Amino acid sequence: MAAIGVGLIGWGTVGCGMIQTLHDNARVIENRLGVPLRLVKVADLDLERTRPVHVSEELLTTNVSEVLDDREIHVVVELMGGLGAARTLILQALERGKHVVTANKALLAHHGNELFEAARKNKRTIAFEASVGGGIPIIKSLREGLAGNQIDTIFGILNGTANYILTRMTEGGLSFDAALGEAKAKGYAEADPTLDIEGMDTAHKLAIVGALSFGTPIHLDQVYVEGISAIDPLDIQFGEEFGYQLKLLAIARHHGGRIEMRVHPTFIPRSHILAGVKDAYNAVHIHGNSVGNIMLYGMGAGMLPTGSAIVADLMDLSRDMLFNLHERIPSLAFLPDRVQEIPIRPISDTVTCYYFRFSAVDRPGVLSRIAGILASYGISVAAVIQKGREIEGGVPIVMLTHEAVESSVRRALEEIDQLDMVLAPTQSIRIEDQDLDSIS
Repeated sequence: MAAIGVGLIGWGTVGCGMIQTLHDNARVIENRLGVPLRLVKVADLDLERTRPVHVSEELLTTNVSEVLDDREIHVVVELMGGLGAARTLILQALERGKHVVTANKALLAHHGNELFEAARKNKRTIAFEASVGGGIPIIKSLREGLAGNQIDTIFGILNGTANYILTRMTEGGLSFDAALGEAKAKGYAEADPTLDIEGMDTAHKLAIVGALSFGTPIHLDQVYVEGISAIDPLDIQFGEEFGYQLKLLAIARHHGGRIEMRVHPTFIPRSHILAGVKDAYNAVHIHGNSVGNIMLYGMGAGMLPTGSAIVADLMDLSRDMLFNLHERIPSLAFLPDRVQEIPIRPISDTVTCYYFRFSAVDRPGVLSRIAGILASYGISVAAVIQKGREIEGGVPIVMLTHEAVESSVRRALEEIDQLDMVLAPTQSIRIEDQDLDSIS
């Protein structure tokens, strides 16, 4: 094979990054691969808008069939995004004997099980490194570098937009709306940032990472999700007084025959390495039973970092083609007949520590009444801060708890919020410092 032919569907930011990486690093790619990666065709509905990377006019088309049906194209790179059309195009590419590279985490989270099965039936491979963490090699680490480990715990900061917003709220004292506006101005947030700020983008990635880690099918519907849009800078400030920083954390655990898969704002110890992950950076902390603790850190998005991951996938697929190999590494890291359903621990059964901020009237007995209700549900208070200043007519009472069961916490807060001495719904944020203390 004189060259590996590549067809691109979706000439956006990431597509430009792939094309630039292929151009700038052509020599090192060929030296490592033995043959060049050759861009044969680029398909996009809009070929007129200005882009940072030039493509020869003869390579451009608005007709995706020119990519799917070209015999010189061995690998189709799907970067159009979305669910319906992208799913159809990938299935068509596989049926036509093409391998596929995609960065489409939403598509894989929703339809990955189906797509991977279609790839097996057609004796082709779907590569998807760029779907999680941009240029950070999270997928490769889980499928290859950590293949000899039983993965038990993952903590991840997997969305740069949310991390940037929380960084600015923490370090600049900005409100959520002000921090979001700044993120949009800097290009870190989309015009509609809902998927980022409400945690769904992180959930898509966690669904994929969890399946790779634990050998279970992808189940997005079983990932518990909360976003950061309701976070108040006041709670970030109180958390800092207790030695915590707030992050939108993806958490996956395998223990007791069940797995946890949850995404939500989380207080973590300020001394932990994840607390130092700022701005639009991503990081994933993984614990394996043999390797111990490792962390992967870098830009989780962007033209060149994500383009780098796309090219790495192209090179992996090319090596397999050159040696006539198929599915050398299973899509979900485990042999297909060994991928098994593992029960998901519902959020109501989660056991962790909690931060509460109550807004209460300033009179004797309030603190003891609240503490009494918590105690009646088996929730033990670890620390208290009571401020004298009024906020929205009430005095803030902040408590940290020892480990408690989520279902008990919800029932206790429902009862407390009905008290006439409590003036606003209680702010509640989960704390992770048990496992994290051991992996600082």
